Amino acid sequence: MTLAPADWYSVRRAVNGKPSTYRCPFCNQHLLALTEHVLVAPEGDTTRRRHAHTTCTLDARRAGSLPSLEEWKATQPRPPSLLSRVLHRGGVAVDD
Repeated sequence: MTLAPADWYSVRRAVNGKPSTYRCPFCNQHLLALTEHVLVAPEGDTTRRRHAHTTCTLDARRAGSLPSLEEWKATQPRPPSLLSRVLHRGGVAVDD
């Protein structure tokens, strides 16, 4: 099992009281539900969430392979400013 490809990922602490076993998508090792771990959700979609070891998740974050929403937004092009849109609509070209 691997982590679904996505532009960004949400990560939160997992709290689980049921005795289940999961497989970490980063190291492919078993993960007991009653041990401390995190949930990783591609683009915040909890229907595609995966349980992962906290240390594996931290390693993936440090390696840059698990960007947060804020980190992803910082890489996106900025929309035109309001002034630029208003002036462009009136037929005046303006550089931002």
